[in-house]
Amino acid sequence: MDNLHHIVVVGGGAGGLELVTSLGRKLGKKGKARITLVDAGLTHVWKPLLHEVASGSLDANSNEVNYRAHARKHHYEFQLGRMNGLNRETKELVIAPFVDEDGNEVVPERHLKYDTLVIAVGSTANDFGTPGAQEHCLFLDSLKQARRFHNLMLNAFLRKNHEGLHGRDHQLNISIIGAGATGVELAAELRTASRELPVYGMNHLKASDVSITLIEAADRILPALPGRLSAAATKELGHQNVKVLNGQPVSEIRPGLVVLKDGTELPSEMTIWAAGIKAPAFLANLDGLESNRGNQLIVHQTLQTTQDANIFAFGDCAACPQPDSGRPVAPRAQAAHQQADTLFKTLCNRLEGKDAVPFVYNDYGSLINFSHYTTVGNLMGNLSGRSMYIEGKVARLFYVSLYRMHQVALHGFLRTGVIWFMDKIGRAMQPRMKLH
Repeated sequence: MDNLHHIVVVGGGAGGLELVTSLGRKLGKKGKARITLVDAGLTHVWKPLLHEVASGSLDANSNEVNYRAHARKHHYEFQLGRMNGLNRETKELVIAPFVDEDGNEVVPERHLKYDTLVIAVGSTANDFGTPGAQEHCLFLDSLKQARRFHNLMLNAFLRKNHEGLHGRDHQLNISIIGAGATGVELAAELRTASRELPVYGMNHLKASDVSITLIEAADRILPALPGRLSAAATKELGHQNVKVLNGQPVSEIRPGLVVLKDGTELPSEMTIWAAGIKAPAFLANLDGLESNRGNQLIVHQTLQTTQDANIFAFGDCAACPQPDSGRPVAPRAQAAHQQADTLFKTLCNRLEGKDAVPFVYNDYGSLINFSHYTTVGNLMGNLSGRSMYIEGKVARLFYVSLYRMHQVALHGFLRTGVIWFMDKIGRAMQPRMKLH
């Protein structure tokens, strides 16, 4: 194994895990290369589903992929730990010490040698330095944060239900800052939770007692998507009794309070920050690699970093140029999926001395899911270049298929079919939302 070309992929998100799976099947299984995945967690959950985990509409335990088990099945190695340094001269990455929940060191700092390094560490929320955001907001960057959110939400509902039982004011105010796809979909999921929980015993709390406010600095929600999609989403949120505040930048977060730029103060027992993303801070000073203001690594169209041809980066943590465009590829799940496919071809070519494959992004459209109420979106036509607006059951089918495609990339068609069947059984046997 020591004589094999060593490909190290850092980050087991959607793109990173799909990449090591493909490399393991193609190269690892045949002994053509050694493949290693490095991640700070033990399990993977598709990031676009974290808001469903947070609201309780999805049980993460039945949707997790265990890295160790998956690595054994798909012929790659797994290293638990967080990357926090790099030595390009010796071709080593530094993995921080792994500590338990009490702060005790389990595994010391390690150095892992590589021949080819791929960085796919994703992104984190960008609070733009807003005072009080880090101290008083909830974030949905990881499974751990989503589970914490879920527990806090259940406790908040329980507290307000108890106050209602005793005739006290029991209005629950929830604020979501940022009306991109995550913020909009989370608002719909929280409205579902407010209607489902009374069915399971919290009958002194009505959906009308839960106020959900979506706050967006731009002049419309979903500002990065077509206007028609934004208008449809605004209308649907109105049907679900979600208050939308457009053109309202947030200036400060205080305990139980959101302060807008115009001085308006909104009461908020739960405040979620879903506005903007940035790459992890450690990428900004990574042994001379070029990065931008959002900490993203600057890469060529081949996804190779500008300062080192042996280091690649893709997904949310990379700024990849697009042909005939002054803007980099948008940080979206479909972009990471397409980049993983391209990089797989490049790394296979690399072992054979062939050229890297340039990445060309194809926008297949956008879909926004409003819990079980409806789904709206636009699909891009490859031949006409125009987009087609869809909604309802057809849009929902396309939305669900995105996750199934991710599962197929990780498990294959047969296993994904079994997973789908088990999901159907689970939904028939379990409550409609996670209650613990």
